Amino acid sequence: MIGSSVVCRTRSWIVLCLGLLAVASPAAHAADCPGHPDALGTSRTLVVDPREHPRIGTMQYRETLPLKDHEVVLTFDDGPLPKYSNQVLQILADECIKATFFIIGGQAKANPEGVRKLVAAGHTVGTHSMTHPLTFDRMPIEKAETEINGGVAWTSAAMTDPSRLAPFFRIPGLMRAEGVENLLISRGIQVWSADFPADDWRHVSPDRVYQLAIQRLEAKGKGILLLHDIQPRTVAALPKIIRDLKARGYRIVHVVPATADQPATPTTAVEWLLHPPTETVPIARWPGVPNFVFTETRMLPAPSLVDLNTQTERQSLLPHKTKAQVDIASTLPVPSRDLFAIPEGSVEVLLSTTLARRAATRLAMAAETPRAAKGNAAKSRGPRTAHAAQAKGAAPKSAGPKSAGPKSATSKSAAPHPTRVASLKKRAQ
Repeated sequence: MIGSSVVCRTRSWIVLCLGLLAVASPAAHAADCPGHPDALGTSRTLVVDPREHPRIGTMQYRETLPLKDHEVVLTFDDGPLPKYSNQVLQILADECIKATFFIIGGQAKANPEGVRKLVAAGHTVGTHSMTHPLTFDRMPIEKAETEINGGVAWTSAAMTDPSRLAPFFRIPGLMRAEGVENLLISRGIQVWSADFPADDWRHVSPDRVYQLAIQRLEAKGKGILLLHDIQPRTVAALPKIIRDLKARGYRIVHVVPATADQPATPTTAVEWLLHPPTETVPIARWPGVPNFVFTETRMLPAPSLVDLNTQTERQSLLPHKTKAQVDIASTLPVPSRDLFAIPEGSVEVLLSTTLARRAATRLAMAAETPRAAKGNAAKSRGPRTAHAAQAKGAAPKSAGPKSAGPKSATSKSAAPHPTRVASLKKRAQ
């Protein structure tokens, strides 16, 4: 609350302080903390309707609580555990701070008195499953429903007035799943994530918990802080966190669910965004084209020239220039067959004949090359065969007109055949 952190230390400021406190809202503030004039206090109470905004916390969702700049909501998970939860309760009471606690059903079953203390102190109490399994993102929906129902049943059973149980639920480990969220939303339960944690569940020092809480809060300027009231490091870091929040001008907001007697705080949709867009920041996300629904699908006829009051008897659809070109083209004579005839003795004929002759010559030479090579090979084998026969004592055969020696056979096979080449040339002509 504006003016709640003003401290009246001198008599000259008494009148001003009283004036600021007079215009303040009826929410809890430092003046309502007997014996703690320097308490941070709770600036205001925010009433929310879970059905209007079912998912909150920018760590996982688009929307968060509609907080103003430098406003903080403190939340604590996994309690109650008397050894440490009672110390957290006392620290909050000394500062007149109201927070939101997400209770595990097993803890409520073991420590029902701790739940009743939270309600008696005016804190908001939600649920955090029955046994805190870190498998909500992959467990069957039936098992998830059993976990949700167990946490709700045992937490409400620990209360003197079960209606004080808020329809707020935080998934253990923030292991969200669409099926689980849809189940909670269908039952009117708001799904809480967070805007920034302090990592107090890790094995870090209390100073590190304090540093992370302040650094991440400063980076976002406002939001939901996630802590755990079952950790000794949280108990040690919490007083320093509260002291620094007060020194930096932050204010605590208490969140409660809307009821028939207490309607939701009026807000706009933009306020539920952590950093709402402004007119000075351009947005490149253009709206999509809507899907139109036509009442009739009958096609209208295309307009004709008669609809345009024109005379179609002597009027052409083509421009005058195009029409003239079409008329000229239609009057050109059809080319005769003599146009494509090539006279004998022309350059084209001579050129084609010369090329054909050269090709025929190359083919003939290519055909004769293997035969010449074969004849040379037989000639080289002839003498060696004759000497071998003489060495064995065989009488050489007489060379007759019908039987020729190897040399004559080789020379006969190696002789060129000019007649064949000439015939190919003549055929090419």
